[in-house]
Amino acid sequence: MAWLQAELRLGPKRRGFHLITAEVEAALPEIERLDVGLLHVFIQHTSASLTINENADPDVPRDLEMALEKIAREDFPYAHTLEGPDDMPAHVKASLLGSSVTVPIRHGRLCLGTWQGIYLCEHRDHGGPRRLVVTAQGEPAASARPTTHARA
Repeated sequence: MAWLQAELRLGPKRRGFHLITAEVEAALPEIERLDVGLLHVFIQHTSASLTINENADPDVPRDLEMALEKIAREDFPYAHTLEGPDDMPAHVKASLLGSSVTVPIRHGRLCLGTWQGIYLCEHRDHGGPRRLVVTAQGEPAASARPTTHARA
């Protein structure tokens, strides 16, 4: 069993859903050596989140953002307002979507569906850079396993 881990730093993004599958894969290229395993992606922030959703139609991220705006409105009478009107709604949205995603690995590739991608969900107007911890565990492919030689 092999364990791999890397930190991924993403630059500031505008509010919305941002496809980051390629950045996640690039952060831990060693997954190519795994025959079977799991990739776990965790965001170290409370006002942004991660999700897996459709990556083909650009209307999907826009519609998701619009729906979340209706669920966690800025004009709700929140008590936590010290960090601006978009902060507490961002915490609510992050709690709804979650701080991590897990994707199976098969033959060195992520087992995402045909139309699936990993999204950073930025819930603040000016959220700043974001840090993610990318961890993989799995069984190395036979060709990637160290060979052992018996001594006579």
